[in-house]
Amino acid sequence: MLTIALDAMGGDHAPQAEVEGAVLAARQLGVGVILVGQKEQVLQELRQHEDYQDLPIEIVHASERVTMEDSTQAVRTKADSSLKVATRIVRDGRAAGMVSAGNTGAVMATAKIVQGVIPGVTRPALAGIFPTVKQGHPVVVVDVGANVDCSPRMLAQFAVMGEIYSRVVLRRPKPRVGVLSIGEEEHKGNELTRSVWPLLKTLNLDFIGNVEGRDIYGGEVDVVVCDGFIGNVALKVSEGLVDLTKHLLRESLQASLTGKIGALLARRAFAGFKKRVDYSEYGGAPLLGVRGVCIVGHGRSNAKAIKNAIRIAKEFSEGHVNQRIEDELRLAAFEKIAVKVE
Repeated sequence: MLTIALDAMGGDHAPQAEVEGAVLAARQLGVGVILVGQKEQVLQELRQHEDYQDLPIEIVHASERVTMEDSTQAVRTKADSSLKVATRIVRDGRAAGMVSAGNTGAVMATAKIVQGVIPGVTRPALAGIFPTVKQGHPVVVVDVGANVDCSPRMLAQFAVMGEIYSRVVLRRPKPRVGVLSIGEEEHKGNELTRSVWPLLKTLNLDFIGNVEGRDIYGGEVDVVVCDGFIGNVALKVSEGLVDLTKHLLRESLQASLTGKIGALLARRAFAGFKKRVDYSEYGGAPLLGVRGVCIVGHGRSNAKAIKNAIRIAKEFSEGHVNQRIEDELRLAAFEKIAVKVE
Protein backbone atom coordinates (compact mmCIF):
# COMPACT_ATOMS: atom_id res chain seq x y z
CA MET A 1 0.00 0.00 0.00
CA LEU A 2 1.25 3.45 -0.93
CA THR A 3 1.95 5.63 2.13
CA ILE A 4 1.93 9.41 2.52
CA ALA A 5 3.52 11.33 5.41
CA LEU A 6 1.38 14.18 6.76
CA ASP A 7 2.64 17.11 8.83
CA ALA A 8 -0.08 16.93 11.47
CA MET A 9 0.91 20.22 13.14
CA GLY A 10 1.20 22.48 10.12
CA GLY A 11 -2.08 24.23 9.31
CA ASP A 12 -4.18 26.84 11.06
CA HIS A 13 -6.58 24.13 12.28
CA ALA A 14 -3.96 21.53 13.21
CA PRO A 15 -4.06 18.85 14.33
CA GLN A 16 -7.87 18.46 14.08
CA ALA A 17 -8.18 19.10 10.34
CA GLU A 18 -5.09 17.05 9.54
CA VAL A 19 -6.25 14.03 11.54
CA GLU A 20 -9.77 14.13 10.10
CA GLY A 21 -8.36 14.52 6.59
CA ALA A 22 -6.03 11.57 7.15
CA VAL A 23 -8.96 9.43 8.31
CA LEU A 24 -10.98 10.38 5.22
CA ALA A 25 -8.03 9.59 2.95
CA ALA A 26 -7.36 6.23 4.59
CA ARG A 27 -11.04 5.28 4.28
CA GLN A 28 -11.67 6.52 0.73
CA LEU A 29 -8.36 6.51 -1.15
CA GLY A 30 -6.75 3.24 -0.19
CA VAL A 31 -3.57 4.85 1.13
CA GLY A 32 -1.63 4.58 4.33
CA VAL A 33 -0.99 7.79 6.26
CA ILE A 34 1.83 8.57 8.69
CA LEU A 35 0.70 11.38 10.99
CA VAL A 36 3.77 13.29 12.16
CA GLY A 37 3.39 15.52 15.20
CA GLN A 38 3.10 15.74 18.96
CA LYS A 39 1.85 12.26 19.73
CA GLU A 40 -0.57 12.93 22.57
CA GLN A 41 -2.37 15.73 20.71
CA VAL A 42 -2.58 13.71 17.50
CA LEU A 43 -3.81 10.60 19.32
CA GLN A 44 -6.44 12.60 21.18
CA GLU A 45 -7.87 13.79 17.84
CA LEU A 46 -7.59 10.34 16.30
CA ARG A 47 -9.64 8.80 19.12
CA GLN A 48 -12.60 10.93 17.99
CA HIS A 49 -12.95 8.51 15.05
CA GLU A 50 -14.35 5.14 16.11
CA ASP A 51 -12.71 3.08 13.36
CA TYR A 52 -9.23 4.64 13.57
CA GLN A 53 -7.63 1.41 14.80
CA ASP A 54 -8.84 -0.40 11.69
CA LEU A 55 -7.31 2.16 9.33
CA PRO A 56 -3.73 2.16 7.92
CA ILE A 57 -2.73 5.16 10.02
CA GLU A 58 0.48 5.45 12.03
CA ILE A 59 1.72 8.20 14.36
CA VAL A 60 5.36 9.31 14.42
CA HIS A 61 6.23 11.65 17.27
CA ALA A 62 7.84 15.02 16.60
CA SER A 63 8.38 17.30 19.59
CA GLU A 64 8.42 20.65 17.74
CA ARG A 65 6.29 22.49 15.20
CA VAL A 66 7.05 25.22 12.67
CA THR A 67 4.52 28.04 13.04
CA MET A 68 3.28 30.53 10.44
CA GLU A 69 5.25 33.24 12.25
CA ASP A 70 8.57 31.37 12.02
CA SER A 71 11.16 32.39 9.45
CA THR A 72 12.78 29.82 7.17
CA GLN A 73 15.60 29.68 9.77
CA ALA A 74 13.29 27.40 11.76
CA VAL A 75 14.21 24.72 9.24
CA ARG A 76 17.64 24.59 10.85
CA THR A 77 16.83 25.45 14.47
CA LYS A 78 13.85 23.10 14.89
CA ALA A 79 15.46 19.80 13.99
CA ASP A 80 12.63 17.73 15.50
CA SER A 81 9.74 19.65 13.94
CA SER A 82 6.85 17.72 12.45
CA LEU A 83 7.71 19.24 9.07
CA LYS A 84 11.33 18.12 9.11
CA VAL A 85 10.53 14.65 10.42
CA ALA A 86 7.91 14.18 7.67
CA THR A 87 10.41 15.11 4.95
CA ARG A 88 12.97 12.72 6.45
CA ILE A 89 10.41 9.93 6.26
CA VAL A 90 10.07 10.59 2.51
CA ARG A 91 13.83 10.85 2.04
CA ASP A 92 14.35 7.52 3.81
CA GLY A 93 11.77 5.76 1.61
CA ARG A 94 9.16 5.08 4.29
CA ALA A 95 6.61 7.22 2.44
CA ALA A 96 6.14 8.10 -1.23
CA GLY A 97 5.41 11.72 -0.49
CA MET A 98 4.49 14.28 2.14
CA VAL A 99 1.76 16.86 2.68
CA SER A 100 1.93 20.00 4.81
CA ALA A 101 -0.45 22.94 5.23
CA GLY A 102 2.19 24.78 7.23
CA ASN A 103 4.47 27.75 6.62
CA THR A 104 4.97 27.71 2.82
CA GLY A 105 8.50 29.11 2.86
CA ALA A 106 9.58 26.62 5.51
CA VAL A 107 7.97 23.69 3.65
CA MET A 108 9.79 24.59 0.43
CA ALA A 109 13.13 25.14 2.14
CA THR A 110 12.85 21.91 4.13
CA ALA A 111 11.85 19.80 1.12
CA LYS A 112 14.71 21.21 -0.93
CA ILE A 113 17.30 20.63 1.81
CA VAL A 114 16.12 17.25 3.14
CA GLN A 115 14.54 15.56 0.13
CA GLY A 116 16.85 17.13 -2.43
CA VAL A 117 16.28 18.31 -5.99
CA ILE A 118 15.72 16.21 -9.12
CA PRO A 119 18.79 16.25 -11.44
CA GLY A 120 18.33 18.92 -14.08
CA VAL A 121 16.14 21.20 -11.92
CA THR A 122 17.64 24.60 -11.08
CA ARG A 123 14.99 25.40 -8.45
CA PRO A 124 11.72 23.70 -7.47
CA ALA A 125 8.49 25.54 -8.29
CA LEU A 126 4.96 25.60 -6.87
CA ALA A 127 2.20 24.59 -9.27
CA GLY A 128 -1.15 26.22 -8.55
CA ILE A 129 -4.49 25.03 -9.92
CA PHE A 130 -6.93 27.68 -11.15
CA PRO A 131 -10.54 27.07 -12.24
CA THR A 132 -11.61 28.03 -15.78
CA VAL A 133 -14.88 28.64 -17.61
CA LYS A 134 -14.66 25.04 -18.85
CA GLN A 135 -16.02 22.80 -16.12
CA GLY A 136 -13.58 20.10 -15.10
CA HIS A 137 -10.77 21.79 -17.03
CA PRO A 138 -8.52 23.65 -14.54
CA VAL A 139 -5.26 25.33 -15.59
CA VAL A 140 -1.83 24.82 -14.02
CA VAL A 141 0.11 27.98 -13.14
CA VAL A 142 3.84 27.61 -12.40
CA ASP A 143 5.34 29.29 -10.30
CA VAL A 144 2.94 30.64 -7.65
CA GLY A 145 5.45 31.64 -5.01
CA ALA A 146 8.59 29.54 -4.69
CA ASN A 147 10.93 31.75 -6.73
CA VAL A 148 10.58 35.53 -6.79
CA ASP A 149 13.45 36.05 -9.25
CA CYS A 150 13.76 33.67 -12.20
CA SER A 151 15.97 33.14 -15.24
CA PRO A 152 14.70 32.13 -18.72
CA ARG A 153 16.03 28.61 -18.15
CA MET A 154 14.05 28.31 -14.91
CA LEU A 155 10.83 29.36 -16.67
CA ALA A 156 11.50 26.80 -19.39
CA GLN A 157 11.97 24.12 -16.73
CA PHE A 158 8.69 25.24 -15.11
CA ALA A 159 7.02 24.74 -18.49
CA VAL A 160 8.33 21.17 -18.80
CA MET A 161 7.35 20.28 -15.23
CA GLY A 162 3.91 21.91 -15.51
CA GLU A 163 3.23 20.18 -18.82
CA ILE A 164 4.00 16.78 -17.28
CA TYR A 165 1.73 17.57 -14.31
CA SER A 166 -1.10 18.57 -16.65
CA ARG A 167 -0.62 15.52 -18.84
CA VAL A 168 -0.17 12.87 -16.13
CA VAL A 169 -2.32 14.08 -13.23
CA LEU A 170 -4.95 16.21 -14.98
CA ARG A 171 -4.96 13.89 -18.02
CA ARG A 172 -4.62 16.51 -20.75
CA PRO A 173 -3.43 14.61 -23.86
CA LYS A 174 -1.33 17.51 -25.26
CA PRO A 175 -1.29 20.46 -22.85
CA ARG A 176 -1.03 23.93 -24.35
CA VAL A 177 1.68 26.02 -22.68
CA GLY A 178 1.79 29.82 -22.48
CA VAL A 179 3.91 32.54 -20.85
CA LEU A 180 2.09 35.04 -18.63
CA SER A 181 2.74 38.51 -20.03
CA ILE A 182 1.10 41.89 -20.75
CA GLY A 183 0.28 41.17 -24.39
CA GLU A 184 0.04 38.29 -26.85
CA GLU A 185 2.79 39.49 -29.21
CA GLU A 186 6.29 38.07 -28.84
CA HIS A 187 7.87 41.48 -28.26
CA LYS A 188 5.48 42.32 -25.37
CA GLY A 189 6.52 41.88 -21.74
CA ASN A 190 9.76 42.28 -19.81
CA GLU A 191 13.22 40.92 -20.51
CA LEU A 192 12.42 37.61 -18.81
CA THR A 193 9.26 36.84 -20.81
CA ARG A 194 10.89 37.85 -24.09
CA SER A 195 14.05 35.83 -23.40
CA VAL A 196 12.23 32.57 -22.62
CA TRP A 197 10.59 32.36 -26.07
CA PRO A 198 13.68 30.91 -27.89
CA LEU A 199 13.96 28.20 -25.24
CA LEU A 200 10.30 27.22 -25.31
CA LYS A 201 10.28 27.04 -29.11
CA THR A 202 13.01 24.39 -29.05
CA LEU A 203 11.21 22.12 -26.58
CA ASN A 204 8.79 19.33 -27.35
CA LEU A 205 5.82 21.34 -26.04
CA ASP A 206 2.65 22.77 -27.56
CA PHE A 207 3.86 26.33 -26.93
CA ILE A 208 1.16 28.88 -27.83
CA GLY A 209 3.11 32.05 -26.93
CA ASN A 210 2.14 34.79 -24.49
CA VAL A 211 -1.13 34.77 -22.55
CA GLU A 212 -2.60 37.61 -20.52
CA GLY A 213 -4.01 37.50 -16.99
CA ARG A 214 -7.60 37.11 -18.14
CA ASP A 215 -6.61 34.10 -20.28
CA ILE A 216 -5.82 32.06 -17.17
CA TYR A 217 -9.56 31.54 -16.65
CA GLY A 218 -10.57 31.17 -20.31
CA GLY A 219 -9.83 27.46 -20.68
CA GLU A 220 -7.76 27.87 -23.86
CA VAL A 221 -4.39 27.26 -22.19
CA ASP A 222 -3.48 24.33 -19.93
CA VAL A 223 -0.16 25.47 -18.41
CA VAL A 224 0.87 29.07 -17.66
CA VAL A 225 4.45 29.86 -16.62
CA CYS A 226 5.67 32.96 -14.78
CA ASP A 227 8.05 33.97 -12.02
CA GLY A 228 6.92 33.32 -8.44
CA PHE A 229 6.32 37.00 -7.67
CA ILE A 230 3.77 37.46 -10.46
CA GLY A 231 2.28 34.00 -9.88
CA ASN A 232 1.73 34.58 -6.19
CA VAL A 233 0.09 37.94 -6.84
CA ALA A 234 -2.23 36.26 -9.37
CA LEU A 235 -3.05 33.53 -6.84
CA LYS A 236 -3.81 35.91 -3.96
CA VAL A 237 -5.85 38.27 -6.17
CA SER A 238 -7.86 35.27 -7.37
CA GLU A 239 -8.51 34.06 -3.81
CA GLY A 240 -9.59 37.56 -2.79
CA LEU A 241 -11.89 37.87 -5.79
CA VAL A 242 -13.57 34.56 -4.97
CA ASP A 243 -14.14 35.68 -1.37
CA LEU A 244 -15.51 39.04 -2.59
CA THR A 245 -17.86 37.37 -5.09
CA LYS A 246 -19.25 35.02 -2.46
CA HIS A 247 -19.69 37.90 0.00
CA LEU A 248 -21.46 40.17 -2.50
CA LEU A 249 -23.65 37.33 -3.73
CA ARG A 250 -24.70 36.43 -0.18
CA GLU A 251 -25.29 40.09 0.67
CA SER A 252 -27.46 40.67 -2.41
CA LEU A 253 -29.52 37.53 -1.91
CA GLN A 254 -30.23 38.33 1.74
CA ALA A 255 -31.22 41.92 1.04
CA SER A 256 -34.84 41.14 0.16
CA LEU A 257 -37.48 38.47 0.50
CA THR A 258 -37.39 37.87 -3.26
CA GLY A 259 -33.65 37.35 -3.08
CA LYS A 260 -33.98 34.85 -0.23
CA ILE A 261 -36.61 32.86 -2.16
CA GLY A 262 -34.38 32.94 -5.24
CA ALA A 263 -31.46 31.70 -3.21
CA LEU A 264 -33.48 28.71 -1.99
CA LEU A 265 -34.55 27.86 -5.53
CA ALA A 266 -31.00 28.15 -6.84
CA ARG A 267 -29.33 26.32 -3.95
CA ARG A 268 -28.01 23.53 -6.17
CA ALA A 269 -26.49 26.01 -8.63
CA PHE A 270 -24.78 27.89 -5.79
CA ALA A 271 -23.38 24.62 -4.44
CA GLY A 272 -21.94 23.87 -7.88
CA PHE A 273 -20.38 27.35 -8.05
CA LYS A 274 -18.80 26.95 -4.62
CA LYS A 275 -17.33 23.57 -5.56
CA ARG A 276 -15.68 24.96 -8.70
CA VAL A 277 -13.93 27.83 -6.90
CA ASP A 278 -13.27 26.16 -3.53
CA TYR A 279 -9.52 25.64 -2.91
CA SER A 280 -10.28 22.58 -0.78
CA GLU A 281 -11.36 20.70 -3.91
CA TYR A 282 -7.82 21.01 -5.30
CA GLY A 283 -6.04 20.07 -2.06
CA GLY A 284 -2.74 21.85 -2.45
CA ALA A 285 0.08 22.96 -4.72
CA PRO A 286 2.69 20.38 -5.70
CA LEU A 287 6.29 21.49 -5.26
CA LEU A 288 7.61 20.39 -8.62
CA GLY A 289 11.26 19.39 -8.92
CA VAL A 290 12.04 17.86 -5.52
CA ARG A 291 12.86 14.21 -4.93
CA GLY A 292 9.83 12.44 -3.58
CA VAL A 293 6.44 14.12 -3.65
CA CYS A 294 5.75 17.31 -1.69
CA ILE A 295 2.30 18.93 -1.61
CA VAL A 296 1.91 22.35 0.02
CA GLY A 297 -1.61 22.94 1.36
CA HIS A 298 -3.36 26.20 2.13
CA GLY A 299 -2.83 27.36 5.72
CA ARG A 300 -6.62 27.36 6.21
CA SER A 301 -6.98 23.80 4.93
CA ASN A 302 -9.95 21.90 6.30
CA ALA A 303 -10.30 18.12 6.42
CA LYS A 304 -11.52 17.92 2.81
CA ALA A 305 -8.53 19.93 1.59
CA ILE A 306 -6.14 17.67 3.51
CA LYS A 307 -7.78 14.57 2.04
CA ASN A 308 -7.50 15.98 -1.48
CA ALA A 309 -3.88 16.98 -0.91
CA ILE A 310 -3.16 13.36 0.03
CA ARG A 311 -5.02 12.30 -3.14
CA ILE A 312 -2.78 14.53 -5.25
CA ALA A 313 0.32 13.09 -3.56
CA LYS A 314 -0.96 9.59 -4.35
CA GLU A 315 -1.59 10.47 -8.01
CA PHE A 316 1.85 12.07 -8.35
CA SER A 317 3.52 8.98 -6.99
CA GLU A 318 1.49 6.53 -9.06
CA GLY A 319 2.10 8.61 -12.20
CA HIS A 320 5.89 8.57 -11.61
CA VAL A 321 5.85 12.33 -12.21
CA ASN A 322 9.32 12.92 -10.76
CA GLN A 323 10.92 10.30 -13.00
CA ARG A 324 9.19 11.80 -16.03
CA ILE A 325 10.43 15.28 -15.09
CA GLU A 326 14.00 14.00 -14.76
CA ASP A 327 13.82 12.13 -18.09
CA GLU A 328 12.31 15.03 -20.04
CA LEU A 329 14.66 17.64 -18.60
CA ARG A 330 17.56 15.44 -19.64
CA LEU A 331 16.19 15.25 -23.18
CA ALA A 332 15.70 19.03 -23.25
CA ALA A 333 19.48 19.59 -22.91
CA PHE A 334 19.06 22.97 -21.19
CA GLU A 335 22.77 23.41 -20.60
CA LYS A 336 23.42 23.73 -24.34
CA ILE A 337 20.36 25.80 -25.18
CA ALA A 338 20.53 28.26 -22.28
CA VAL A 339 23.96 29.62 -23.25
CA LYS A 340 22.35 31.36 -26.24
CA VAL A 341 19.76 33.31 -24.29
CA GLU A 342 21.10 33.97 -20.80
